[in-house]
Amino acid sequence: MDTDTGTDAGTDTGAGERAAARRMWHLLEPVHAVVYYAPEAYEEAAALGYGTAERWPAYFAWRAAPLGAAGAEETTAAFHSFSPDMVARYVPESWRIAVPDAVLAARTRAVTRTYAALLGPGADTPGVAEAATLARRVAGAAVPAGPLSAANAALPWPGEPAAALWQAATVIREHRGDGHLRALREAGLDPVESLVSFAAIGAAPPEVFASRGWTPTAWEAARSRLAARGLVDAAGAATGAGRELRAQVERRTDELAAEPWRVLSDDEREHLAKALEPFWVAAIGSGLLPGVNTLGIGKV
Repeated sequence: MDTDTGTDAGTDTGAGERAAARRMWHLLEPVHAVVYYAPEAYEEAAALGYGTAERWPAYFAWRAAPLGAAGAEETTAAFHSFSPDMVARYVPESWRIAVPDAVLAARTRAVTRTYAALLGPGADTPGVAEAATLARRVAGAAVPAGPLSAANAALPWPGEPAAALWQAATVIREHRGDGHLRALREAGLDPVESLVSFAAIGAAPPEVFASRGWTPTAWEAARSRLAARGLVDAAGAATGAGRELRAQVERRTDELAAEPWRVLSDDEREHLAKALEPFWVAAIGSGLLPGVNTLGIGKV
């Protein structure tokens, strides 16, 4: 979807920065997300005592650990899209299994092992170190926009280049995510309405969003609220107004995400994009990542 619909690109001086931020998100997101699905991460999680029959016990631990021993309410607010009931199934139980510092140490091991498996000797090359250096500059310029970006930015940096690149990618993507939550709030969309409206524009089928734990009753209630605002039709598809609101959310998200990328020149950003290619290709080519996801990458 063209997130600049209705905008004259010739007069929109921020369009290029927004497009660059979105492009880098598309490159960095698989670098970050593949760890949640990697066998090496499951092994590290199992060693800590987490169940691995499904990915959620480890996912909540890996992603929430930078917040410290956060409770269910704090984690729900930070994650935004998950239902409170789903979060409460895993948090704070996560911290009774392993303390956050132990989870963070295991997370770094999982990242290092995952990329060693995916890239082999390519995980420890000058190109990876260069990519980590550039990505760290962007991460360092990302003024924390919310709890997850702030917590990850405050962590010490790992010594291994691949792990440092992953941490920088995580700071950047959580910065973008925190900005996205701001954009959703500005649009007047609560957590479940955010998902329903996203599904309504075709970002992913509604059943994909069932992974966020909302009941059918909560989903239908949100759809009714959106219909009352003229944002979806009787079938649940986005109206013109609904599409425009989501386009505004995406534009605002890209605008907020673009800020730290200004620390790099155009040439440095291109150099980073080129250096990220082996990671991106390895992550996508691994088959570990779902082809259809709740982020709408490739759809919006």
